[in-house]
Amino acid sequence: MKSIVTRKYLIPFVLVASLFFCWGFAHSILDVLNKHFQNMLEISKTRSALVQAMVYGGYFIMAIPAGVIIRKWGYKAGVITGLILYGIGALLFVPGERMMSFEFFLLCLFIIGCGLTCLETAANPYVTVLGEPETAASRLNLAQSLNGLGWIVGPLVGGLIIFGDSGSVAFPYAVIGIVVLVIAVLFSRMQLPEIVEESFSEKAGVDKLSKSVPYLFGLVALFAYVAAQTGVNSFFINYVTEASSTITNQQAALMLSFGGMGFFLVGRLIGTWLMNYLSAPRLLLICAVGAMICMIGVICGGTVGLISLIVTYLFESIMFPTIFALALQGLSTSATKRGSSYLIMTVVGGAIAPMLMGYIGENNMAIGFIIPLVCYLVVATYAKKIKKTYE
Repeated sequence: MKSIVTRKYLIPFVLVASLFFCWGFAHSILDVLNKHFQNMLEISKTRSALVQAMVYGGYFIMAIPAGVIIRKWGYKAGVITGLILYGIGALLFVPGERMMSFEFFLLCLFIIGCGLTCLETAANPYVTVLGEPETAASRLNLAQSLNGLGWIVGPLVGGLIIFGDSGSVAFPYAVIGIVVLVIAVLFSRMQLPEIVEESFSEKAGVDKLSKSVPYLFGLVALFAYVAAQTGVNSFFINYVTEASSTITNQQAALMLSFGGMGFFLVGRLIGTWLMNYLSAPRLLLICAVGAMICMIGVICGGTVGLISLIVTYLFESIMFPTIFALALQGLSTSATKRGSSYLIMTVVGGAIAPMLMGYIGENNMAIGFIIPLVCYLVVATYAKKIKKTYE
């Protein structure tokens, strides 16, 4: 059994993997904001979905500039830029809470989204090249386990503070803003190895990407997965509170934290272990089919729907890092840097799905989960298609 992380790259791996927690927290607390803004600002589900739309829209707009930064100045510059933007956007929530303007909050979230884009564009591919190519998917899943921890903490903090007695949205963002800016200072003083790449022309890099079937189909699959994940997260609290009149918003947020996101973290740990025995495409196919079955249960509603909604997180846990790693596998270092920018752009799927789900499920949230069902079908098709290449 090959080592997932070699001793040579152990410290850089640990440092970069710690960043995954930061953006896991940033994404998961959005799901609390979504419902909070519906209540406090009296807006519709469709309009509240702009919370996700602004963050994931930032990914689409910032992905190419982030890629340019990384190619010109390296992965470390991409990480520091991302942390600074993330910190600024988070701290702007302090004046935002005094203004209580939905539009200003959206601006803050857009800036955070731009910062997260730089972080993910740098950290995801960096982790894949810190070791042997055949263990890239396992390595990225291991790093993403910390991301899973961030996904647990986000709704936990949001549920206890935002849905708590204080009702403050500024406090958790002020704390995380200070933390990430401190991390940015630390990273600026650390020596991280830059992956040396071969001589390369821009046209050659584009040609390599355009000829890679796993990469091209991976763009579609990643778009679909992020759309599904974001849609499920965005309306988890809505679905749970509509399904049971006895469950409060705060209780639903805690269910999302310990139930859904708990399964998400466990799934990533189990997935990393299972990849020692199953190929990444085969495991991805199994998980995609499992998620589809769960979505059918969610649409049916009732107790089965609630259980299915939580179990979905177990199946979707390994999808993002696995698709990302499979799409980049076999590419040159230079093509990987460029390709990761385009892959991050597909995260814009997270801006589209919640709005569609909010519109379809305005009166009955269960119906809106048809959108994630279709998205998981796309992921299953991708896994089945490339499984023959790797087995």
